[in-house]
Amino acid sequence: MKVLVTGADGFIGKNLCVSLARNKSIEVVKFTRECDVSDLESLVLTVDFIFHLAGVNRPKEDLEFFKGNADLTEHICQSIRRGGRKIPILLSSSIQAECANAYGKSKLQAEMHLLSLYMETENPVYIYRLPNVFGKWCLPNYNSVVATFCHNISHDLPIQINDPDVELTLVHIGSVVTSFLSVLMNPPEDKLFIEVNPVYQISLGELAQQLYKFKESRKTLVMEAVGDGFIRVLYATYISYISPNDFNYALTKHEDPRGSFVEMLKTKDSGQFSFFTAHPGVTRGGHYHHVKTEKFLVIKGKARFGFRHIVTNETCEIVTSGEHPEVVETVPGWSHDVTNIGDEELVVMLWANENFDKLRPDTVAYKV
Repeated sequence: MKVLVTGADGFIGKNLCVSLARNKSIEVVKFTRECDVSDLESLVLTVDFIFHLAGVNRPKEDLEFFKGNADLTEHICQSIRRGGRKIPILLSSSIQAECANAYGKSKLQAEMHLLSLYMETENPVYIYRLPNVFGKWCLPNYNSVVATFCHNISHDLPIQINDPDVELTLVHIGSVVTSFLSVLMNPPEDKLFIEVNPVYQISLGELAQQLYKFKESRKTLVMEAVGDGFIRVLYATYISYISPNDFNYALTKHEDPRGSFVEMLKTKDSGQFSFFTAHPGVTRGGHYHHVKTEKFLVIKGKARFGFRHIVTNETCEIVTSGEHPEVVETVPGWSHDVTNIGDEELVVMLWANENFDKLRPDTVAYKV
């Protein structure tokens, strides 16, 4: 299958082309601003599907809206007519097509060219009236507030908010590309206008607050709930704007004669992750918890975990090593310690179900 992507070097185009390239049965033909419009017709006649993503949204004069949005779309439609062959075409329009501004009018006119083509020839057309699309590779300080905020906040630059209560309607680039590919591989027979889901709503002020929380998480180590929904894709977007010089960040290393201890990550509702080391012969721990639970995983070395029930004095001993990964879990009401019984440094990964609170540590010294 041969696919033409206009606007291939734009934000949506780049993300789409990367996904298309993964399918070895698809040949991608790219049309960008560097290409000559006079070559477009010959390209159109050689392809089996068209993603028409090219457009103008920040011109010097309003007339450029119509030249870049409506006229270019008409040119493609005329090329299809002259070719005498049905070529499905997908248009990335905008919810602004419902507005009376110049940009919206130009997008509406582009839609009308496609609808006319469909009415005259039954050539398949698919129109997406997209809200604000966000995600990796969107140009900051251009026409996306998410991209601008992500870039500026991650680079310690100021942001401007005139009205924090302004509501934004957003879709993530991943959802857009997934929907585009679905139409390409399984063209719907009864739809001209297609919506992308999920759609997210957030105020300008809330957006800024969330992005600043992402930034502060490197200092506090407290990570937002980035595993699902809007926060997941927003965090992925924010991270994509970080400079390569900031891909890494330092953690605090606590050292004493026993070894070292480093906290890596804290969550708001799922505890924290850390690791510690112990020199040969060293024992760490010797306490119990009332509610807190922990999971230990020896990464390197050999360890003996000792347990004692604080009421019955029942004891338990577990030996594990980095060669045979095994989780050892602490249980409330059982005192526990860890001893390095090997000849090399012991390295242990640790998860606790709650973040350490100096005022309420839930850690009581008790010899095993």
